[in-house]
Amino acid sequence: MAVPVTIDHRSTDYSLERAYWLALASDLAYKDEATIDAQAREWGFGTVRHHQTRFTPPFPLEDTQAYTMASDGMIVTAFRGTEPRQIKDWLSDATTEPSEGPGGVGHVHYGFAEALESIWPDVKSTLAELRTGGESLWFTGHSLGGALAMLAGARMYLEDPRLAADGVYTYGQPRTCDSLLAEAYNKGFRNRMYRFVNNNDIVPQLPPEPPYAHVDALRYIDSHGRVRESMTVLGGLADHAAGLTVDPFAPASDGVRDHMMRNYLAALEKNLS
Repeated sequence: MAVPVTIDHRSTDYSLERAYWLALASDLAYKDEATIDAQAREWGFGTVRHHQTRFTPPFPLEDTQAYTMASDGMIVTAFRGTEPRQIKDWLSDATTEPSEGPGGVGHVHYGFAEALESIWPDVKSTLAELRTGGESLWFTGHSLGGALAMLAGARMYLEDPRLAADGVYTYGQPRTCDSLLAEAYNKGFRNRMYRFVNNNDIVPQLPPEPPYAHVDALRYIDSHGRVRESMTVLGGLADHAAGLTVDPFAPASDGVRDHMMRNYLAALEKNLS
């Protein structure tokens, strides 16, 4: 049973309530257009736009999908993710050179750059059209969608600052860029970027570090489902080990199980209740 959350379309402060609601928005990105439209209206967003580009082989992802919903006070763009096994195989392929980062800063995983670029003109023109009266802007997504949300935030901040996002919340996001872009991003999104990682989630461990790096502002969900703003190295190692014992008959599946969006939602619901 979902925890009822009142959406404040005017606030820009961090809260677990906002984290939970944006997680719901990320989960909604996996649904069909009619379901997205109906839920957006229920949340108080009168305008919804869908963004989609299908790829052709040999690109390893079938398509990139996102949606933007807007009210008088708030705009949210949520990017759709992909299946853990699919993204794991894709991110493990280190044969492709990374792409130049937004504004020429650092580098980005080639697949992420291509996936976002396929819908970026439509997303950007939509935001320029809808953001006319001081509305706050939020990017969110799970898995691959989290990488695209982070990269969209970076592109706005470095390429078109007038449209810079007020916040980016991601769930199970893989490493997206190198340390140079991560450093610039951390500077520009201090107290505005929140990267949620559920215990042993396998996807945030990919692609390998180096050359790829994570952005800051980690919100770690421990093996008991508690959201932590900080964790010592030793404490983290012990908690990762504890997470592996949750299902003694299938410890190897813990990384995939922890990546599921429903488990992020369940953990956030637990913290709110």
